[in-house]
Amino acid sequence: MRINSRLLVGGVLAVLAAPALAALNIFATVPEWAALAQEIGGDRVKVFAATHALQDPHRIEAKPSLIARARSADLVVATGAELEVGWLPLVLRESGNARIQPGRPGHFEAARLVVMLEVPARLDRADGDVHAEGNPHIQTDPRNILKVAEALASRMAELDAANAAAFRDGLKAFAQRWQANLARWEKAAAPLKGQPVVVQHKSLTYLLHWLGLREVATLEPRPGVEASAGQLGELLQRVRKQPPRLVLRAAYEAPRAAEWFAGEAKVPLVILPFTVGGDEAARDLTTLFDDTVARLLQGLK
Repeated sequence: MRINSRLLVGGVLAVLAAPALAALNIFATVPEWAALAQEIGGDRVKVFAATHALQDPHRIEAKPSLIARARSADLVVATGAELEVGWLPLVLRESGNARIQPGRPGHFEAARLVVMLEVPARLDRADGDVHAEGNPHIQTDPRNILKVAEALASRMAELDAANAAAFRDGLKAFAQRWQANLARWEKAAAPLKGQPVVVQHKSLTYLLHWLGLREVATLEPRPGVEASAGQLGELLQRVRKQPPRLVLRAAYEAPRAAEWFAGEAKVPLVILPFTVGGDEAARDLTTLFDDTVARLLQGLK
């Protein structure tokens, strides 16, 4: 049988020229870490987000579809700090995937890379949905995103040595863009510093800390506990002595309490995307913070 050498050489060249197949299968628990992994890995990763922006990340059902996805994952990227405690342990256990269990290289927790805020002095279920390691909503401060990116790129390179150089390059490009974005956002957000705000839930703590916004009240009497009409009325009377400039809630949070309070207090209500996909403008990590800063500034006007 005679082999056509031109066809053979052409076939080899075509294979070599083809883009690399996704080598690392990543299961991200929330949209922000899915977006970050994609930024670093590009076409060398296949990323699945277990939740979307309009879901409460604390309260997710461990569905068979999530277990099936975890079964084939090389890396789980979670927030940690008990954010996913109600569902991720079950998904991991039922997946039977030894690579992604806690303590293994295929298990990554972002909260371990940052300084945690609101670490409780005591643990008592009467205090509501309190997290022992601190407030887990670390992604609302973009400085934390960069810290997580550095460690995540290193872990990805450890798991997929063949693409380690590409992951380092992806991190470098992302970090350069991110540093420039940080300077731009902080300059634009300067008028927000010191402004008093009311929040619905402790979901925006890191955002307030970054921008210097001053939280004067929280609508929930305890974390994860919806306020009654009477409690909202009492809170309204208390803040009249120090009126807030804005009422803030995350897109995934129920609207009733914040809408009522903002209306009665005659204060603008600002709904923030919270994570990638929280509104039409927040398409990726950059536009998430573009939109967040723009919405806060518009609220002040």
